[in-house]
Amino acid sequence: MEYNLADLFESVVDVVPDREALLYLDHPGTGAERRLTYAQLDAAANRIAHHLAGAGLKPGEHLGLHLYNGVEYLQTVLGCLKARIVPVNVNYRYVEEELVYLYRDADLAALVFDAEFTDRVAAALPRTEKLRHLVRVGVPERDAPALDCTAFTDAEATASPERGFGARSADDQFIIYTGGTTGMPKGVMWRQEDLFFAGLGGGAPTGEPVRRPEELAERVAAGGDGITFFPTPPLMHGTSTLTSFIGFGFGQRVVLHRKYAPEEVLRTIERERVTSVSLVGDAMLRPLVDALNGPLKGTDLSSLFSVSSSGAIMSETVREQFKALAPHVMLLDNFGSSESGFNGTATDDSGPEKGFRLRVNHRTQVVDPVTYEPVPVGEPGRIAQRGHVPLGYYNDPGKTAETFFRRGDERWVLLGDMATVDEEGVVTVLGRGSQCINTGGEKVYPEEVEQALKAHPDVYDALVAGVPDPKWGNHVAAVVQLRRGAPALDLESVQAHCRSRLAGYKIPRQLVLAPAIQRSPSGKADYRWARAVAAAAGETGTE
Repeated sequence: MEYNLADLFESVVDVVPDREALLYLDHPGTGAERRLTYAQLDAAANRIAHHLAGAGLKPGEHLGLHLYNGVEYLQTVLGCLKARIVPVNVNYRYVEEELVYLYRDADLAALVFDAEFTDRVAAALPRTEKLRHLVRVGVPERDAPALDCTAFTDAEATASPERGFGARSADDQFIIYTGGTTGMPKGVMWRQEDLFFAGLGGGAPTGEPVRRPEELAERVAAGGDGITFFPTPPLMHGTSTLTSFIGFGFGQRVVLHRKYAPEEVLRTIERERVTSVSLVGDAMLRPLVDALNGPLKGTDLSSLFSVSSSGAIMSETVREQFKALAPHVMLLDNFGSSESGFNGTATDDSGPEKGFRLRVNHRTQVVDPVTYEPVPVGEPGRIAQRGHVPLGYYNDPGKTAETFFRRGDERWVLLGDMATVDEEGVVTVLGRGSQCINTGGEKVYPEEVEQALKAHPDVYDALVAGVPDPKWGNHVAAVVQLRRGAPALDLESVQAHCRSRLAGYKIPRQLVLAPAIQRSPSGKADYRWARAVAAAAGETGTE
C-alpha cells in the first residue's frame, strides 16, 4: 500500500463501513437530503469509476468537474482516483470563453457537469477537441441545447459497485486549477503522496504525521466518531474538497449544502451537531453574525468547536461580533494556497496594528526571490515551502520555472506573498507580489478585467484595482478613460458589457471616469494611482 488517496480512503472504509460518511442537503430547508455510510459512498464511487473506465477513459487522462456541491462531486473525485483518472476542478462561474480556455488547457477527455450548465458546455464544446465523454447530473431545461451525453443516474445504474481496480501509485496525480497572474487559471499538479502530507495534514489529528499508509486506518479504528466537518464554500475551490478528504481521513462525517444559505447553515449546525465549519472570510461569516442577531437568535451552537477561514482573512470587527455570540468557538485564519497546501495559522495578536501574523509549519520559510536563501529577520522576502510541494503547473513550463525550484535535494515552491519573519519565526504577510484582487475569497486579476473593459467601443484605456469593501474584503474597481467624443458611461452599462465576457465576481462594482490613465513612460500600469483614485471616488460618493 502506498500514499494513494483512493487506497487510503478504501482502508478507512474497511474499518468503519457502517459509519455515516456524508450528509448532503440539496435545497436546505426543504427536507431533501442524502445520507451515505462509508460503505455506500465507496460503492457509489466504484460505480462511477467503472463507468468511466468502460467509456474508454484511461489512467492519467483528465476529467473536469463542472458541478455545484453535491454527492456527485465527491463521488466522482473518488471514482477518478480509484480508476487513476486525474480529477480537475472547473469554476462553475466561468462563461464560454473562460471555459474554452480551461477545458483546452487542462486537456480534458471527460466532463461531469450539472444540467444547469448545459448551455455553457454546449457553447464551449465545439472548440474543445479532446473532450470526448460527457456525463450530466440532473435534467436540463426543455429548451436546453441537445448534447450527446450520459445521464449520471444511467452511468451509476449500469456499473458495478465492487472495487476490482488495478494497483495504484503515490505518484498518481491530482490537479487543482487556480487563478493565474495573467488572469488565466493554472493547473497545479500534485502527486497524491505530496498532497496527503501538505494539503490533508498527513492524517494527523493529533499533530503526529502518519509514518506508514496502513497507520491511517489503524488510527480511525482506534479512535471514535462524533466529529462533523462542514465545508460551506463550493467544492470547486480546492480548500473545500481537501477539507472533505481530511474528514474522510479521520473517518468522520462531512456535511454539504448545495449552495451557501446562512440561515440554513446555522440550522444544520444545530440539528446535526456540527463541530467544524470552514468558510471564506467576512463574506461568509458576516451573514452568520447577522442571522444570529436576527431570525436565528438563540441557535444552539454548543457542538461547534471551530470556524476556520481560508482564502480571505476574517476582519477583527466581524470576529469580535461572532465571539460575542459564540465565545466558546475557536476562530482560525488559515494560510495556504493551491501551490503549497497548508502553511500556517494566524496568531492571536494578528490584526490592524501588527498585521497578518502567522505561525508557520517547519517546511515554510521567507526567502530572497532571487537567491532563494532565507532572508534576515525583519527583511522582506517571498514565502516559500519545501518538501511535499507540487510538480509544477500543467501545460506551463515557463510559469513552473518561475515558481518552483530546487535547493539541494529538496523541491521548493515560491509563493506570490511578500512577508517578513521575526526572531521567534513568526511570519508577517505583507501582501501579494502581484496585483491580485481578493474579493470574497475569489481571485481576480486586473489584466483580464482590463481586456474586457477595453473591448467596449467607448473605452480608450482602463486600469482595475481592488478597493477595501466591508462585505467582500475588496471589490473590483475600474478606472476608465473614455474615447474622445464618447458619451459618458455608467456602471450598469459597463457591467452589462462585461457580463458576457467574465464570471460575475470579476465584474467591476465601481466605475471611476478619469480624464487620462496614469502609466509609466514605458507604458506600465500605475496600480497604486488607480487604487488611490478609486478609493477617493468611493469616499466622496462619486462613481
